[in-house]
Amino acid sequence: MLKKLSELDIGETGLIKNVEGEGRIRRRLFDMGITPGAEVYLRKKAPLGDPLEITLRGYELTLRKVEACNVIILVKENNK
Repeated sequence: MLKKLSELDIGETGLIKNVEGEGRIRRRLFDMGITPGAEVYLRKKAPLGDPLEITLRGYELTLRKVEACNVIILVKENNK
């Protein structure tokens, strides 16, 4: 099932399928290692849902919801 990174539930894991957006935002996501094929685990969400904390390529990364909306994830079936 495809979801945006911002729509993942805490504890879900998936593979990055696509990075949308244009210009600076897209470049920034790529620079942080958010590239197609990378595995992502959603660790935490702030009480109001922004920001998100993910584990990616062996490190923790905090993203704003606006950035996370540009990342399309293929959710793994055996989550949680």
